[in-house]
Amino acid sequence: MKIALLQPRGPLYKNKTGTFKKTLMYAPLTLTTLAALVPPELNAEIKIIDEGVEDIDSNLEADLVAITAITGTSRRAYKFADKFRARGIPVVMGGVHATLVPNEVVEHADAVVVGYAEENWPQLIRDFKEGKMKKFYYQSPNHSLANMPFPRRDMLKKNGYTTIYSIEAARGCLNNCDFCVVPAAWGRKLYQKSVENVIAEIRHMKAKHLIFLDLSPTEDVDYAKRLYSAMIPLKLKWFGLSTTKIYFDNELLELAAKSGCKGLLIGFESVDQTTLKNANKGFNNVSKYYDLVEKLHSHGIAINGCFVFGFDNDDKDTFKKTVEFVQKANIDLPRYAIYTPFPNTMIHNKLRSEGRIIEDNWSLYDAQHCVFQPAQMTPQELEEGARWAWRETYKLKSIFKRLAGARCLTRITLPLNLAYRHYAYNLHNYTKDRMLEDLDV
Repeated sequence: MKIALLQPRGPLYKNKTGTFKKTLMYAPLTLTTLAALVPPELNAEIKIIDEGVEDIDSNLEADLVAITAITGTSRRAYKFADKFRARGIPVVMGGVHATLVPNEVVEHADAVVVGYAEENWPQLIRDFKEGKMKKFYYQSPNHSLANMPFPRRDMLKKNGYTTIYSIEAARGCLNNCDFCVVPAAWGRKLYQKSVENVIAEIRHMKAKHLIFLDLSPTEDVDYAKRLYSAMIPLKLKWFGLSTTKIYFDNELLELAAKSGCKGLLIGFESVDQTTLKNANKGFNNVSKYYDLVEKLHSHGIAINGCFVFGFDNDDKDTFKKTVEFVQKANIDLPRYAIYTPFPNTMIHNKLRSEGRIIEDNWSLYDAQHCVFQPAQMTPQELEEGARWAWRETYKLKSIFKRLAGARCLTRITLPLNLAYRHYAYNLHNYTKDRMLEDLDV
């Protein structure tokens, strides 16, 4: 049996032909995890292709094709799926978009995996082998990450990424931010690997530099402390994610630093407290932002700070206010997104009921195009303001000023800033027409 595992990319996020340099590309876990879960007794020949780093050949030979997609890549995924099915090759689709809108996705697939796939994917392949594959496979309410095999990182095109050593210890989130797909797709629940399993996986990789992809690993503080404590003897350097809540637990922060944490992605989202409250992210405290940044920097931890434009409280002054904070606080690696109402999220349903969704083409749901009517500006003003913020932040003068003030890992953060500078100064090329042209496969 030949199985092809595919991950299409949107035009913005391709290495070489898109705006993302290799410096910003780390290995995804979905494809390598699915490959590891193929039942060994089937002796399947497995091929994985991440279109971010290599092309997908729609004429490839396979007995079964499995495609994972986010909303922004879903229409391109449909194009591939339709081509394979036209050739008589069955297609399975899964991922967050399939979980949010399974009844749409099934129009382009022979089977749809709804929710996390660790348990259903092996069963689906066995069913396919026996000629009884079902239309839908739903995540079990008792889903667990216990005793999972290590991802097949050996199957990756290693020279396409800055690192293949990405890892996940915990999955999910307890928060309920209105723009986030996580509560809409998977609910407010945490799934965790045992600390022992995570440590065993790190040892198996023999890596000294890691990227943790956990969305909200510090929500279970006791678990995070046990994990970081167990990592200390490994003498790692790692990068990951956290909420601003890490500021309030000194022991947690100390353990993160001692375990080798050198950088954290943190969703600041807005510099306006009312905006945060309205978005169900009121636990972010704007008055503590400067202290948070200084505290992390004092522990040698760089910050990938994320901000969103387009909340109902945002007006045309918001872009300038946000950039001023980023520059004054010396955020090491700032990132901006446009408020995006992904399907079946709280904000999508709200804006739909208000008649404010102006674009249903999923290809534009990439967090850099405006697909709704903002409250206090036009869609064009929102897009232009976001692009101005990108360009202003990634002027060379701004880069060197921020990094000099941050004093964290310049050897790493400078190349990342230069890669984001390329991204920032090319965003304007990705017009609606160009985004739609990318649907040809």
